[in-house]
Amino acid sequence: MSITLAAQDLCLTQSALSRQVQALEAALGYPLLVRGYRSIEFTGEGRRLFRSADAMLEQLGEVIDSLRPGEARPVVTISASIGVTALWLLPRLNAFQQAAPGVDVRVAASNRFADLEREQIDMAIRYCRPQDAPAGALRLFEEALVAVAHPSLGVEAIEQQLRGHTLLEFDDASRPWLQWPAWLRAAGAGRGKPRGVLRFNQYDQVVQAALAGQGVALGRLPLVCDLLAQGRLALASKQPATGCDYAYWLHTRATQGIDALRLHDWMIAQAAATRALSSCRH
Repeated sequence: MSITLAAQDLCLTQSALSRQVQALEAALGYPLLVRGYRSIEFTGEGRRLFRSADAMLEQLGEVIDSLRPGEARPVVTISASIGVTALWLLPRLNAFQQAAPGVDVRVAASNRFADLEREQIDMAIRYCRPQDAPAGALRLFEEALVAVAHPSLGVEAIEQQLRGHTLLEFDDASRPWLQWPAWLRAAGAGRGKPRGVLRFNQYDQVVQAALAGQGVALGRLPLVCDLLAQGRLALASKQPATGCDYAYWLHTRATQGIDALRLHDWMIAQAAATRALSSCRH
């Protein structure tokens, strides 16, 4: 209710705005404002017109805002193998989303090593030997293997109970240390024969089959320690966890935004929790 302030908002002079109001009143044929000493008030017609015009302009503004392209928030992209993504990363991401609701995350699951700079990936979990780890990569946790099965199977020492159970095999000849023959030889049961073997080309499928009670799997301890702690899987051998020279590494791109740094720090904290939980199962 101020011609002076309205003129300032519209970047007009006070006299120019007054002339526009007068022209509107002349076109309508009735006054809209009652002018007093340093004040104005609506007439009855002016108040009615204002209420209708205000609601319509507000509605028009909402439509325009809905049609205007929104500013895209930056997305933090993390890459990991299919097995690590399914068994370690995804079960934890909900906690990160709750802790950092303003950070959008894109998960790129792939068993190949991605080029972070070329593919615009902020960070990746790499599974490799120390000599093959990218420069500057941080070791998240070590690899360790334990025999696991659904508790309902009642397997206590698979190395002595082979004939009565099916083995769930990760069908990847390039990684023999993750397969049953190497583990059985180390356990002194290399000549034993299981009831059968189910083979899977993805490691998360091996674990899903174990959860379904379809047989005994070689559990990669960092990836199954949560399932053991939850009682969804149980240790199925008297043998201690066996290690290898492979480990899980966090490789980050050189340039990091603040959202990526938040995810990076969260990943380090999660890895520390995994190491602590895994050590209880050795």
